[in-house]
Amino acid sequence: LKGAIFQRCSNLSKAVGHTLRGHHCDLRVAAPMADAPVNDGKLTVLVTGGTGLFGKAIEEVVRQDPTAQNENWVFLSSKDGNLVDRASVEKIFEKHKPTYVIHLAAKVGGLFHNMRKKVDFYRENTLINDNVMECCRIHGVKKLVSCLSTCIFPDKTPYPIDETMVHNGPPHNSNLGYSVAKRMIDVLNHCYKDQYDLDYTSIIPTNIYGPHDNFNVDDGHVIPGLIHKCYMAKRDGTDFVIWGSGSPLRQFIYSRDLADLTVWVLRNYGSIDPIILSVDEEAEVSIKEVAEMVAEAMAFEGKVVCDTSKADGQHKKTASNKKLRTYLPEYQFTPIKEGIKKS
Repeated sequence: LKGAIFQRCSNLSKAVGHTLRGHHCDLRVAAPMADAPVNDGKLTVLVTGGTGLFGKAIEEVVRQDPTAQNENWVFLSSKDGNLVDRASVEKIFEKHKPTYVIHLAAKVGGLFHNMRKKVDFYRENTLINDNVMECCRIHGVKKLVSCLSTCIFPDKTPYPIDETMVHNGPPHNSNLGYSVAKRMIDVLNHCYKDQYDLDYTSIIPTNIYGPHDNFNVDDGHVIPGLIHKCYMAKRDGTDFVIWGSGSPLRQFIYSRDLADLTVWVLRNYGSIDPIILSVDEEAEVSIKEVAEMVAEAMAFEGKVVCDTSKADGQHKKTASNKKLRTYLPEYQFTPIKEGIKKS
């Protein structure tokens, strides 16, 4: 059954064209989004998961965006409703009447959390995504931008990966539940276009980091987890121990850069096909190198030690940002050393 599902998804991915209708633009002075219903004279942009790492960065970007002054941006938190519950999501949409939605909310966690809770990650994310997407349809949302992840790509694949490869095989088993739930957003984007002619699209960022992250050692992502571990090692006078060999390679994107690009996608990107938002391939670094950068930024002078009894996960997920560069060839990403210091 799993093989049939992946083959079906592969056929869908190959059957859909990749025509892009966007254009080069100034990220901070984009044209207003037109022909939309308004609240209090302003159209509403609803951001799910709006108080986390990514949402806070978008809030910072729109605060400095002249176009956003004529828009009503709503950043949801878990206090505003449980997105797993359909009735709760309906109430949110009825209250805010959004014209556009950026969907960031998800059940997320680090490698080992994903490995332990595959069913939870699949079920909760599937429910969240279905509720948000269907409420967008029911309530007449003009455009939906959902956030995916590079972990959705096949485990066995040539590199660099690009947007055409999403459904070419099963993802890595370590985060199977989360990855498949996220993949289905792309499938549904095409289904909503075919059945209802709706403009739903998705972004695929590489590893995000920055201020307002989850710095929990057990279920946080790589850089915030390393920052917390380094803090404890410095405080306690112990070695800075990282899990695994330190050899896996990753591309990391600073949250403010990702927020810039996501607002650009909302205003200017015209395809339902996903777009990878990533630093260039040359910016890929090993986990050990990242740990050393964290140690330098935090003035840690002890040893950085790799605990090879822990699993590494997928060795590399090198992503091509060629599509993005056709639109924004001159965009300057924040160097990782600078971003780690800010984080």
